[in-house]
Amino acid sequence: MGIISVDLFITLDGVYQAPGGPDEDREGGFEFGGWQAPYFDDESGEAIGAGIDRMDALLLGRKTYDIFAAFWPHQADDPTAATFNALPKFVVSRSLTDPSWEGTTALSDVATEVRALKDRFDEIHVIGSGDLTHSLLEADLVDRLNLFLYPLTFGSGKRLFADGTGAPAAFRLAQPPQAFPKGAVWLAYERAGEPVTGIDISQL
Repeated sequence: MGIISVDLFITLDGVYQAPGGPDEDREGGFEFGGWQAPYFDDESGEAIGAGIDRMDALLLGRKTYDIFAAFWPHQADDPTAATFNALPKFVVSRSLTDPSWEGTTALSDVATEVRALKDRFDEIHVIGSGDLTHSLLEADLVDRLNLFLYPLTFGSGKRLFADGTGAPAAFRLAQPPQAFPKGAVWLAYERAGEPVTGIDISQL
């Protein structure tokens, strides 16, 4: 059975909103879009690119899908575009029935249709797609979290773990953390059962 890996760029206070550009997502009056670029370096780019090379299917929420579908099909000389354009793509949406990006299938149900993808593919990656990630966490369908953590805070914006997001879950490090020259850190966690609680630390 395959895995679902969520790949997110987040700040120290857990904000994932609009890392790629000023106008990427201004919902809620968010004014800090385009915050990832100052921390981008060759080393983090290689790590992100290696993750893209490993995936054999791409799973997106509607908002991220619309951004990707408007951009990647038109980047003819970009190797990342070639990968994305060739991959089987799935978008979770109740309103989109005829996706324009070639190779895309629209799904409407997370619990059944997304779960079934794990029987068809080895490594399904979710990029961005915060609302979808929340739904996947609630359905306990996230097998791996690839978090690229950036050294800044905003105090507002869409957060990975907002109040009421997801169900109790434990994770373990899938590999040693990797720090990059401009300050970002890659933290990779894999699902590890239920949280262990009720232990008094003074008794250890």
